[in-house]
Amino acid sequence: MSVARVVPGSPHSPVVLHVPHGSRHIPAAVRAGILLTDAELAAELDRMTDSGTGPLAHRAARRAALPPWIVENTVSRLVTDPERFPDEREEMRAVGMGAVYTRTSHGAPLRHPDAAAEEALLANYFRPYAETVARVVDERLAATGTAIVLDVHSYPRVPLPYELHGDGPRPAVCLGTDAVHTPDPLRAAAWKAFAACGDLALNTPFAGCYVPLRHYGSNPAVAALMIEIRRDTYLTEPAGPPTPGLDSLVAALARLIDAC
Repeated sequence: MSVARVVPGSPHSPVVLHVPHGSRHIPAAVRAGILLTDAELAAELDRMTDSGTGPLAHRAARRAALPPWIVENTVSRLVTDPERFPDEREEMRAVGMGAVYTRTSHGAPLRHPDAAAEEALLANYFRPYAETVARVVDERLAATGTAIVLDVHSYPRVPLPYELHGDGPRPAVCLGTDAVHTPDPLRAAAWKAFAACGDLALNTPFAGCYVPLRHYGSNPAVAALMIEIRRDTYLTEPAGPPTPGLDSLVAALARLIDAC
């Protein structure tokens, strides 16, 4: 099973919808190293999975005038988290939630810290996934001269204990930006596209956006924006069925794709 699912879009589209946290799948070999009971693991997956973001991205892609490319993580972020730096730059390492989590969202032990086991997870999951995203981005650059990564996430209405910056506003839609990779027209287009979905804010409660490391901070031809959607706006929390609010979010994301 590949760690990343790539759904091709139009050869003329620069847009890559990135869905890194939508899967609940944990391979059996990885599950063996997790310290939680089945019930505890199911609850942690409810809390930490960006439920429904995959279907949201696919529906928006089908609705867009020029279909974007989609890259989805096929395993849970509890296996490895592709959005984290795999080194000491990652501030979430302080709470046991770097590229390989050793703690749960509530601070309980998730797996035993083990350098060799961590390296195996990075080698088997993190790096192959990162390389797939980078390849798709490079292909968009070669085909269109630019690449626009739209990072599709969700977050709970009530902050989880692991959040380092959970005391700020929690709008219906948070737009995460980067000084190098989020140009003003992209930010303005996103603000306009999601204006009908409720209150908006920049970089709260989460900031930044995903850019392949070989382009990060150095290649402005790779544009990026993180779209964090508060879960109660489109599903029954923590991981229940979708609500009617999902339709307006699908339309908003399609508008942003078209604007790109």
